[in-house]
Amino acid sequence: MARRVHQAREDAEFDFILRMSGVPVLAYFIGTWPKAVEPCRTMDPVVGAVADAYPGRLTVVRADIARCPEATRRYQVTGAPSYVLLKEGEAVASGTGILTEAGMRELLAGLL
Repeated sequence: MARRVHQAREDAEFDFILRMSGVPVLAYFIGTWPKAVEPCRTMDPVVGAVADAYPGRLTVVRADIARCPEATRRYQVTGAPSYVLLKEGEAVASGTGILTEAGMRELLAGLL
């Protein structure tokens, strides 16, 4: 995972990262159940590359669905991997599943 990707170990940490970010936040939700592990591992380098591509313009936070249940409910995350782009705490775009780096950039296009 890229150094620019923050790890939220619980809801309080997730919310702290949101509050402290002065730029849009890409929330990257992962799952640890058997069918979610490989797709999430596949996406880790893609999300890391996107985080590295937008320094100062995007904060990326990685959150385990089981450890951040309030954030998961708040942003209506139903699968893993899932992505929610937040501006001032409000969801403005979202996606689920395996994306290419180009697909991830397309999700963010025009919103940063």
